Amino acid sequence: METEQTEKEAIRAASAEVSHEFKTLINADDLDSLKQSQHLILGRLQDSNAVLSHFNEYSEHCFSEVSGDFSRNTRLLRSMKSDLDYIFQKLRFWFHWVI
Repeated sequence: METEQTEKEAIRAASAEVSHEFKTLINADDLDSLKQSQHLILGRLQDSNAVLSHFNEYSEHCFSEVSGDFSRNTRLLRSMKSDLDYIFQKLRFWFHWVI
């Protein structure tokens, strides 16, 4: 029991010593500088996020304006392709008989 108590006290003393050594390794000015840099980076990231959000909203608006035209033109192109395929098919058939 006494050995166990002594071991616990030794562990506490070692922990206290390690904590003290870590505290002496860390400079308060360095921590303040690091904290300021982190806040600066956070501010820039928030600004970038706001710009990207605005751009996404603008892009969504532009796409909604032109999506009808895209759909209509896509249908028109498909129809034209179908018509051209039919014409070329008839031309091939006609040339086949002529030659």
